[in-house]
Amino acid sequence: MCRLVESIKVEGGQLIHIEWHNLRFNEARSEAFGVEQAVNLQDLIVIPSDLSSGVYKCRVLYKEQIEAIEFQPYTPRKVETLRLVDGGAIDYHLKLENRKALNELLLQKGEADDILIVKDGCITDTSYANTAFFDGTQWFTPDMYLLNGTQRRRLLAEGILTEARITPADLFKYTAAKPINAMLDFEKTHCVTIHNYEFIFCRVDGI
Repeated sequence: MCRLVESIKVEGGQLIHIEWHNLRFNEARSEAFGVEQAVNLQDLIVIPSDLSSGVYKCRVLYKEQIEAIEFQPYTPRKVETLRLVDGGAIDYHLKLENRKALNELLLQKGEADDILIVKDGCITDTSYANTAFFDGTQWFTPDMYLLNGTQRRRLLAEGILTEARITPADLFKYTAAKPINAMLDFEKTHCVTIHNYEFIFCRVDGI
């Protein structure tokens, strides 16, 4: 098993939604490496004093134990178009440091900014985020996903998102979409308008 990674948003010198990262980190260590003793990442991560302002990504690389902790400046990527790709038998239910399988799918994006992966006939994730779709009234997230992201889990628990089975043929039901991951503030993340059946999305500033 290669190393796993936990990506945590650091903003204003604080670890954001650390309780959800603790949950996934400890679940993953148990499944992948048989480690049953839970730990609190907040006790193990020391945020450098010069990161007291701005937004950074904290990457915790680990197997049975934490092997490295990295901090990187973070700027949201600009994604205005997505290309639908078949994910085949891809399995990314653990957040692996080795993203070879995702990167190979990403080679199919052509002129699009990113991909939207379909598995077993269902919409799942982009190459870097879970997804949410708006029907004019409420937000839904696919019940089929590659990685059960921490932000996805939190938004479901808080009732902001509802799970739904979403296939390519269902896209006409939705007017807009958003990416979801731990680095993005769901309320502030830009929406994209679904304007045709081929999963080409045009950016708009909000709904």
